[in-house]
Amino acid sequence: MRKAIFPLISLLILAIAVTGSMISCKTQSAKTENLMDSIEYKKTVPEWAKSASIYEVNTRQYTPEGTFKAFQKELPRLKEMGVDIIWMMPINPIGVKNRKGTLGSYYSIKDYQAINPEFGTEADFKDLVSEAHKLGMHVIIDWVANHTSWDNVWIKAHSDWYTKDSLGNIIRPAGTDWDDTADLNYSNPELRRAMIDAMAYWVKNADIDGFRCDVAGMIPLSFWIHARKAIDEIKPGCFFLAEDGEPVIHKAFDMTYDWPLKDIINEIAKGKKNTNDLIKHFESESKRFQPEDLRMQFITNHDENTWSGSEYERLGEAPVDAFTVLTYMLPGMPLTYTGQEEPLKKRLKFFDKDTVGFKNYARKELITKLNDLKHGNKALWNTSYTAGFFGIRNTNSDNVLCFVRQNSKTQILCLFNLTSKEQNFRISDELTPDFAVYLGEPITIKKDAVYQLKPWGYSVLVYIKK
Repeated sequence: MRKAIFPLISLLILAIAVTGSMISCKTQSAKTENLMDSIEYKKTVPEWAKSASIYEVNTRQYTPEGTFKAFQKELPRLKEMGVDIIWMMPINPIGVKNRKGTLGSYYSIKDYQAINPEFGTEADFKDLVSEAHKLGMHVIIDWVANHTSWDNVWIKAHSDWYTKDSLGNIIRPAGTDWDDTADLNYSNPELRRAMIDAMAYWVKNADIDGFRCDVAGMIPLSFWIHARKAIDEIKPGCFFLAEDGEPVIHKAFDMTYDWPLKDIINEIAKGKKNTNDLIKHFESESKRFQPEDLRMQFITNHDENTWSGSEYERLGEAPVDAFTVLTYMLPGMPLTYTGQEEPLKKRLKFFDKDTVGFKNYARKELITKLNDLKHGNKALWNTSYTAGFFGIRNTNSDNVLCFVRQNSKTQILCLFNLTSKEQNFRISDELTPDFAVYLGEPITIKKDAVYQLKPWGYSVLVYIKK
């Protein structure tokens, strides 16, 4: 979603949804249970997501046509690249009233149970999902539950489903500049039922595999728990990604955004932070999150690209590959945004047509190799910092980051020079020499050796079990 004017403090918004009585999921449904109640519901991360990478699709800008049919032709290439989860930005019609730009924001929803005609038809979307499934990929859709367009089909028939000021006027979401949207009022149980029914529509009719939920922290957690429970009853094993970063929301969601890591990466690229700040972040994450709480790792997405600049604009040319590799090597699920494999070196317009312009796919090989390594080594599967992640001491720890990902059978040794100068270092911890370089600079592990890494250089080594 576009960034709010003021920071969103999820815990304050979610505070109304803390504890409540247990309700049996076998005897009640979203139609009969009290959706205002807080409930305990044991969600389970789908097995297929535990080794997955995710790819965000900006349908409007992906191809000159900007349609589902045109994008569907790209699925075999993405499969070959190792993509597991296709995240489609919102697929619904966009409001006309108060529209921004010529085409409007994806996140101003006019009808939750319809397809944006700009992209094609519902049949086109179903075909896309079916083809992705045939290729062994999963599809989740961006869901905008916090607000609608000003000409949404609900706004006249159900004005009581919206937030109003003291004069009875419907308002935009508080603390934002989202003038093209009207805020929904989750103190109304009928709204909650309608929203869950709308989500269920796409699971039942298009066989999607889950949701990326926009500004999820602006909505009471109790709603998301009821929604997750209802979707699980229709299709067990769906995946839920929250645009949020707080541990509490994992009561309903499988994965959240690791925004602090993205911010630290930006600051390291500017020379304002170093590897010690990364290590502090890892320590904090290991205390705040549970092993099953997946964190999405990224250097760009649709918001970052449009509002903060492409990764090349924010990080500079040299660091991009190093930080891309880092997001794959760290615990969590790596995200690739539309065009990163090209690479995409411009800000895509948000409210108007602005095609990526794929030509060379110059970074496809790197991303493919990273996905292959991830798929083939359980040590890199999607876990938290509390499991299988160990820092390795070195003599230049301000500038060089060393760590190991491991399980009972595999070790991946990762060495990163996160500076613009060549760095020398020794590894203080004892390591076996039985490592072979998979990606990056050709380093051979030897006792008491002095290693060198070029500016923004990295080396990823795999333990060879004899």
